[in-house]
Amino acid sequence: MRRLKKYNSGEAVQYITRRAALRKLQLSLNDFRRLCIIKGVYPREPKHRRRAQKGSSDIKILYHAKDIRFLLHEPIVWTLRDYKIFGKKTGRDRAVKDFRNLKRRLALFPELRIDHIVKERYPTFIDAIKDLDDCLTLLFLFSTFPSLRLIPREQSLLCRRLTMEFLHYIINTRSLRKVFISIKGFYFQADIKGQKVTWIMPHHYPFKPHSKAEVDFKVMSIFVEFYTIMLGFVNYRLYHSAGYAYPPRFHGDVIADSEDNFKDELTYWSDRIAVLNSDLVSTEHEADEETEEMDLDLLEQGQNSNRLMKLRKEAQELKRLRTLFKGLKFFINREVPREPLVILIRSFGGKVSWDRTVFAGATFDEIDETITHQIVDRPALGEQYISRDYIQPQWVFDCVNQRCLLPTNRYFVGVTLPPHLSPFVDINRESYVPPEEESLQNESTSNLQKKKETVSTEKETMNFFPLNDEQLQVAYMEEKADIEQYDQKDDRNNISEDEKETHKSQNAMSMSVQAGKVHKENKRVIHKNNVDEHRLQARMVKSRHRNLFRKLIREKQVKEKEKWLLRKKRRAIEAREGDNSK
Repeated sequence: MRRLKKYNSGEAVQYITRRAALRKLQLSLNDFRRLCIIKGVYPREPKHRRRAQKGSSDIKILYHAKDIRFLLHEPIVWTLRDYKIFGKKTGRDRAVKDFRNLKRRLALFPELRIDHIVKERYPTFIDAIKDLDDCLTLLFLFSTFPSLRLIPREQSLLCRRLTMEFLHYIINTRSLRKVFISIKGFYFQADIKGQKVTWIMPHHYPFKPHSKAEVDFKVMSIFVEFYTIMLGFVNYRLYHSAGYAYPPRFHGDVIADSEDNFKDELTYWSDRIAVLNSDLVSTEHEADEETEEMDLDLLEQGQNSNRLMKLRKEAQELKRLRTLFKGLKFFINREVPREPLVILIRSFGGKVSWDRTVFAGATFDEIDETITHQIVDRPALGEQYISRDYIQPQWVFDCVNQRCLLPTNRYFVGVTLPPHLSPFVDINRESYVPPEEESLQNESTSNLQKKKETVSTEKETMNFFPLNDEQLQVAYMEEKADIEQYDQKDDRNNISEDEKETHKSQNAMSMSVQAGKVHKENKRVIHKNNVDEHRLQARMVKSRHRNLFRKLIREKQVKEKEKWLLRKKRRAIEAREGDNSK
């Protein structure tokens, strides 16, 4: 029998180092990194690193051998090799100063097409929508970048166009559900084809260059190269499913991209917001709204099962949310960030405008008396109108998260705003809950109880009807039969009068009011009982489940520690505020 050699089977064969993968694919490190990003192949962590590295104790970058064999059959490997050959030939032409031949070679630059890879990685449309979170976040970030050495202007312009097309779909289909302001930017969540898509839109700050040690723009631009193709496919499918023409056409004259607009960053940004405030040309969207109303009517005509009641309630709540700002007109002052507010107001049926002398794309002026709300972020104003409310920008965000129009008196100019709570946290979580969130939850529960009470009283009044003579006769006969049956039972028992009096006295003693006694809880005894109970639970756990039990206990201790730290931080803030008020 032949003796097996060491490291010829098992994990040693399943994994391959990056240097061996480069040798096998005959690619440079940059081309290999680009190929792995586009194909979705990433390093793996083995279970036993020393076995996977064939006895070596150094930490190396390992890949699955199957993934590398999978990359061998990719057609774009030949294109990447053509890039290498192209670089050598053009370098030779520059060295010998053969510019005629160099011009001919530049016209035949090899094109890298990755459309088939997008279809391969996302076989269904729902799979592509599920993976939109990182795609949108990165493209929104790159749409704000100027022209850099590793980021050409064409790439940032493409990101700008694709993100605006996606936002127009969100606005016109009213798919937005949640929003939150954070230090990183504005968090948005939309419901697309039944899938929740969350992305971040960065704050508008002047661009500050970073060093290569902080951010590797070359790797990020490779991701953008793949995500632009992916979002182009998704936008095309979304527009055609909603009944819009793609690429989108806008009503009116929207400022087009030109070299003059790209010289000034403020003009570049205002043109983007002007496009968001314009309407799309549509032919089939009105029919879609009619079908949605018909579906709601069908739900109302269905049977009164719990599931149908829940679906009907969600459909009605969603219908109210989509028309939250319908009939309202907003005017935004120049100091307020306009882009997130335009997206929110237009996504929920409202109309928005600003000063047309400063920014392009305004639809009405400040002197318009039909304006209902003016969004201001400064301590004082000069001229004010009685017919409108002057509010701070947080009112719009809180109304969307609470799914109702909140009272504006807490958001007036100069008023201390209520805390802006995140809608992405779980309501029934075990961790620390701020007191403001608890008060909001209590208010919502009390409102729900009031609604239920009003509905029950309405049902009782609706169910009440006068009795006729036949029903009264039947009720009288039933009551008479019950009285006769009760008298017969008393005759059978033949209880004496003394026993009846003792029974009455006992009932009177049990129903009498007595003074209560204070029961003091011993905290030490309670803690000891809890510790003993925990030890009994630990003893009952089987040996094969002990590691899992320890992990659960450790996670519980970490959550309790975080909760205690947040409470301590809150107490310190409140004490500091109390000292400042004194």
